Amino acid sequence: MIASLSAPQPTQALYLAFLDALGAAGFRGEIARDHASRTVLATDNSIYQRQPQAAVFPLDEDDVQVLARVVSEPAHRSVKLTPRGGGTGTNGQSLTDGVVVDLSRHMNRILEINAEERWVRVQAGVVKDQLNAALKPHGLFFAPELSTSNRATIGGMINTDASGQGSCTYGKTRDHVLELTTILLGGERLHSHPVSESTLSEQLARSDRTGQVYQCAEQIQREKAALIEATFPKLNRCLTGYDLAHLREADGRFNLNSVLCGSEGSLGFIVEARLNVLPIPQYSVLVNVRYAGFMDALRDARNLITLQPLSIETVDSKVLLLAMNDIVWHGVAEYFPEDPQRPTLGINLVEFSGDDPDEVNGRVERFIQHIQQDTSVVRLGHTLASGRAAVSRVYGMRKRAVGLLGNVEGEVRPQPFVEDTAVPPENLADFIAEFRALLDGHGLTYGMFGHVDAGVLHVRPALDMKDPKQAAAIRPISDAVAALTQRYGGLLWGEHGKGVRSEYAPAFFGELYPSLQALKAAFDPYNQLNPGKIATPLGSDEALLKIDEVTLRGDLDRQIDERVWQSYGTAVHCNGNGACYNFDPDDAMCPSWKATRQRVHSPKGRASLVREWLRLQGQAGVDVLAPIASGPLDFLRSLPSRWRHSRAGDDDFSHEVYEAMAGCLACKSCAGQCPVKVNVPEFRSRFLERYHQRYLRPLRDYLIGSLEFSLPLFARMPRLYNGVMGSPLVTRLLAEHIGMVDSPLLSDFDFKALAARHRLATATPAELARLSAAQRGKSLILVQDAFTRYFETPVFAAFIELASRMGYRVWLAPFMANGKPLHVQGFLPAFERTARRTAKGLQALAGFDIPLVGLDPAMTLVYRQEYRKIAGLQCPDVLLPQEWLLKALDGQPKLAAKNVAFRLLGHCTEKTNAAPSAAMWVKVFEQAGLQVSAEATGCCGMSGTYGHEARNLETSRTIFAQSWEPALNSGAAAEPLATGYSCRSQVARLKNATLRHPIQALLEHLQ
Repeated sequence: MIASLSAPQPTQALYLAFLDALGAAGFRGEIARDHASRTVLATDNSIYQRQPQAAVFPLDEDDVQVLARVVSEPAHRSVKLTPRGGGTGTNGQSLTDGVVVDLSRHMNRILEINAEERWVRVQAGVVKDQLNAALKPHGLFFAPELSTSNRATIGGMINTDASGQGSCTYGKTRDHVLELTTILLGGERLHSHPVSESTLSEQLARSDRTGQVYQCAEQIQREKAALIEATFPKLNRCLTGYDLAHLREADGRFNLNSVLCGSEGSLGFIVEARLNVLPIPQYSVLVNVRYAGFMDALRDARNLITLQPLSIETVDSKVLLLAMNDIVWHGVAEYFPEDPQRPTLGINLVEFSGDDPDEVNGRVERFIQHIQQDTSVVRLGHTLASGRAAVSRVYGMRKRAVGLLGNVEGEVRPQPFVEDTAVPPENLADFIAEFRALLDGHGLTYGMFGHVDAGVLHVRPALDMKDPKQAAAIRPISDAVAALTQRYGGLLWGEHGKGVRSEYAPAFFGELYPSLQALKAAFDPYNQLNPGKIATPLGSDEALLKIDEVTLRGDLDRQIDERVWQSYGTAVHCNGNGACYNFDPDDAMCPSWKATRQRVHSPKGRASLVREWLRLQGQAGVDVLAPIASGPLDFLRSLPSRWRHSRAGDDDFSHEVYEAMAGCLACKSCAGQCPVKVNVPEFRSRFLERYHQRYLRPLRDYLIGSLEFSLPLFARMPRLYNGVMGSPLVTRLLAEHIGMVDSPLLSDFDFKALAARHRLATATPAELARLSAAQRGKSLILVQDAFTRYFETPVFAAFIELASRMGYRVWLAPFMANGKPLHVQGFLPAFERTARRTAKGLQALAGFDIPLVGLDPAMTLVYRQEYRKIAGLQCPDVLLPQEWLLKALDGQPKLAAKNVAFRLLGHCTEKTNAAPSAAMWVKVFEQAGLQVSAEATGCCGMSGTYGHEARNLETSRTIFAQSWEPALNSGAAAEPLATGYSCRSQVARLKNATLRHPIQALLEHLQ
């Protein structure tokens, strides 16, 4: 479907005509002209923002051919096209004011794996980690590494000639490209690979565009060889973008791929690649060396390189301190012990790998002997991470460095614009000393990390881009750094491509720059492909983009009222690092993105939309911070107005934002896993609250929001309730008119018998005050949640039974609504009233040194998260069951009679917002004489009531099929256990199977 653009301007009319022609020519993919899609694609991980006219999503190569053929027609030669992959670039490489060609949504298949000959054939949209996951069973991997490997596409890697950790050993992306399929303007397919002289002669004899580009490239290589040799620096990172220095292979063959790799989509559409892959090293050890100063780490790296490790990565104190407050630290803290007397201000991560553990360990031992004997710098100590799993955990922390640098307090935040300089490694320490002096001279703070073995360091100066004076520093700093790198024999753009910074290319290339222009003209004579990047066509009067002439995010951000900006920090501070585009289906972030492949349904997408919505609301004079009247009379008074607006069908951007928010599961994985802590459920609730001040709510929202209040009443007559809800008529009415499906039924468990058997009593301050200290020490207060209490009473009862057998007296907190459904649906005034009332009730029970325990993780975590964001509200700690069990079992003899193994499928909210929770279950089971392993799974797709909403049913099923279904079908002998009520409900619904809670497994095996 093609959404309409209202009141087209001349430029818009030009693009509308092109898109109409594209559809008429047989383009089968999606064409998006809506404001939401264009807004989400207007940013990447850079400081820039360019609003495209539209976006297209080709289904396959044939669609790309249609696109290239139509755009080359004379009527459309003013149309600009820019290919896009993961969209995580730091220099605006894939940003355009023309049409975005997204090659990641559909063209993401691994076409062929030839394990014997060690090559693969993939489409451009395949993600790097996706490829390596498919190669792992064959013992192979695609070697070029980068911090964004879980969302960066192969096409994007080729277009930026990406490389990162390990490049001194494995090289760059182009070193592993065997063959490319590129769609040229006009629709011609170019199959490029190293060719012999005879084949080259055949290509040069052609009269089509393929012949033209070969003729141009060969002439440049032949006539400018000496100039190329003198201009291109001898660096591991070399030069991205029209790499003329490698047109000739070492064996003499001619390879056009050297200019296509790193071309940033400015020469053609790379749609397919055949890649070289390597055997996975069987064993790795990471030596984590700590320093009292960051410059010590840099200077030491110069010496450590001589010991020939696989790689040396460095991280400064700023990144390290940010990591300590991130979810990632839970898995790596043991490798970075803290000493308050000698704080760590820099680290080097030195990797040794190989197939023979003894050989690798021998090299590590010699390395350790060296650093113990060498006194050229002061080292604080070192630790070893041995084995692939341990090494991966530490590198996981290093990979998050890019995102973590955006997670600092305040508005002055590290910005990427001079952050991938490359110099000869032997010059790095002196270069960085001058670089730091430059930034110090501007009074700026900054964070640093990088690949010191390759001479690459990522430096991000901290600026508030909303402040025009600070934003103006981009120009003088960029100019100075460009000059500094050239003086030290290096490059301003050593790793992440040129993008908007291409304006420095003519000065760097000098008299060789016209050759780049000639090459651009051969491929793209009318400057239609990602114009303004790398080079302009020879003879064209168009100019390269300039860093201070492209719209900055800050230019638009400063249009948002500062009060609003501060209030919506969890949305507006998204820096576009793209961690939410994580490919891994067994990772919780982000289920709606994984299922739909639509970027509006990602945390980054939703944050971008809210940011734009806030800007537009401000322009319209709407105060989104104004108090909202929420009483019954206010509701009735506003009803006519909301009814009129809902019926009007007005062209309101808010509707597009609503559609994106409606697709969010509110699982809070973003809040836990995003390096910048973008919290979609938080600002989603606030948006829904405002949206429904103007537009009517569906009845479904009221049913969901009132669920906790109605369930205790329905539970008094469970048979009647279940009979009504289970009838075909009511089921159909709910689905067709309310929008709810598969509604759960009340449990028929005999709770009264259980209560009598265990002397269950309601906890009141008066009752608790009468207990002795010894009695309190063997008591706990179970905080009831509506779902396990009324829908899953056997699970609720199992916890009571387990605690009782352990010798504890269980008291029931009076049933009090938690308010989570209200919060999810945006009933924020009602949620606050509920939270204050419930917190007051819990606070009254908290003064007796008796732990409060909640059973369902999603509900329990609300007490320590959403409740504590309410001004003046005091809420006591409510423990997860494993947190209480770990303390209760401490020092106790093992409780189980036999050794039995289980596997744990954790709730996504619990895994991402209470990171140690899974490890706690492992320890609890160990103490009980049992085994449980935490299995990597994504989201189950239920997430409270999300999966019960008819509009979400298909997406819910897709999410379940991506991770949970394979995990349940794996055939593993160990019984799967699930901590979340939602997860168990989803399995019952879609697999017609029952998963037990870990409590039930413990109870079964209790002596």
